[in-house]
Amino acid sequence: MPFLHQFDYIFTLGVIFAFLDGWNIGANDVANSFATSVSSRSLTMRQAMLIASVCEFGGAVLVGSRVAETIRSKVIAVNRFEDQPEVLMLGMLCALVGSSTYLTLATRLGLPVSTTHCIVGGVIGVGIATLGAGGVNWGWKGVSQIFAAWAVAPGIAGALAAIIFLITKYGVMKRANPLRNGLIAIPFYFAITSGILTMMVVWKGAPALKVDRLSTGAVVGIILGVAFGVAAICIFFLLPYLYRRLQKEDWTLHWYHVFLGPMLLFRGPVPERPSEYTHQVVQDYYRGHMTKQQLAIAGISNAEADNYEQKQAVGGADLIEKPERQQGVTPNGPLEHDADSTHATAVTTTSTPAMVGPWYKPSNLWRKGTYYFFRGVNHDPASEQSTAKTNPYLTGNLKDMHARATHYDNKAEYLYSFLQVMTAMTASFAHGSNDVSNAMGPLATIYLIWSTATLSSTAPVPIWVLVFGGSAIVIGLWTYGYHIMRNLGNRLTLHSPSRGFSMELGAALTVVLATRLALPISTTQCIVGATVGVGLCTGDIKAINWRMVAWIYLGWFITLPCTALIAGCLMGIIINAPRWG
Repeated sequence: MPFLHQFDYIFTLGVIFAFLDGWNIGANDVANSFATSVSSRSLTMRQAMLIASVCEFGGAVLVGSRVAETIRSKVIAVNRFEDQPEVLMLGMLCALVGSSTYLTLATRLGLPVSTTHCIVGGVIGVGIATLGAGGVNWGWKGVSQIFAAWAVAPGIAGALAAIIFLITKYGVMKRANPLRNGLIAIPFYFAITSGILTMMVVWKGAPALKVDRLSTGAVVGIILGVAFGVAAICIFFLLPYLYRRLQKEDWTLHWYHVFLGPMLLFRGPVPERPSEYTHQVVQDYYRGHMTKQQLAIAGISNAEADNYEQKQAVGGADLIEKPERQQGVTPNGPLEHDADSTHATAVTTTSTPAMVGPWYKPSNLWRKGTYYFFRGVNHDPASEQSTAKTNPYLTGNLKDMHARATHYDNKAEYLYSFLQVMTAMTASFAHGSNDVSNAMGPLATIYLIWSTATLSSTAPVPIWVLVFGGSAIVIGLWTYGYHIMRNLGNRLTLHSPSRGFSMELGAALTVVLATRLALPISTTQCIVGATVGVGLCTGDIKAINWRMVAWIYLGWFITLPCTALIAGCLMGIIINAPRWG
């Protein structure tokens, strides 16, 4: 039985605002992580939603941390509240209110922000309101790390992502036969990528595994075992499938044929394709984006080019055709779009369902409920990014920015879509297992004090809190995650599977390095920095939307002051308010 029944309302409000905070993590933080995969067309919106839901929820509940710090990053001194733990309980509620309020506004404005920094800002405000500025740890082990993260995380991630993409660019994409080079390199990519992602899971993303108890040799053995195991699976199963599908252009293959492995090499000659079969080998990852040469040859004006990108993005290519498309080819080969492919593009259908009869009928309520829950799935951020209608000042001249990036071979790009999906899944699992429990730390603190009337520097996180947090994140992603996704991705720089893979692997490697070196990092800042780093590899500074980069940095700068101001003012007003009677 809880000891502090008189504060039931604080616990109830804490649950409500913790849910809002978790909802915003899904709509902002998780959506920001998957914007790269969706923008490069490696995943459709529906596929991204399903993968993120399973990985985020599974990571939080299965291997999530069972103990979270009561005060994020030890920002304030917990022992100062030993005589009045209920004041800390109230402070954590104010921190949640400040964090969730700011996150809601930032998500609505399309600002990708660090959710961890939001809750830390709220705690700073509470600390100043209760203990004064001297009660906040402003040193390197406290708030100073947050400021350093603004430069450290994006800088390291951008440099690593640029190195990875340059190796890919000159080792595969710009070779005379990029498909052959890609098939040779893909096992090495899978081995290296799986090894790095294993490091991220065992060192950062799975606290419940308690790998700190393992010896260095055991950890190295796990990492190498996973790397070589994944490489072997790639060689014996994936490579024969890719060779048959891409090199031989076997139109009879389906996804489940990958399990046949080496037997696919003895499948025999490819039968002649029926005339009614219109699907191609792989999709055109660059559809909706024109090169400089295509713009010049077609003689399309700026207004017409913008109109072209909007129509092409949603499948209206027949209205305005590129010269190459009029002949049935792209600069990289035949037009390629497989409607049956796992990488097919989603169709945007967001119209409100028609109701029959009064609105309160169960059938109408069900239609409305499913519409609002699944409306995010029906958006196609990759297509919507090609329009500048949302905020033309921030998006700028997208068609000119996209035209400055080179279009590579679509079949070679297809190889990297598998790698990108793997990096996205692992990063999502690590995020769920590590960050979700930390975000639920204030709620765990409120529950601990409410149920035991005691105070501890660490608060055990009950399983229901992890399930609650994971569910809130999934709901936020499904209902509003599309908004952040369409504001990023191709609106920062042109995306493709090879570029997106480099961005995600660079961000993951940064997380691994920063975790081992105890450097301050934010996954949000890592992926933005990696995107800018890969964009600079085009050799043209105008291939990056610096307006959007500045907008994102503005969001980072104001996160701590805004959340601290909201939480601090609320806490100060409550504890200093006059009492009636």
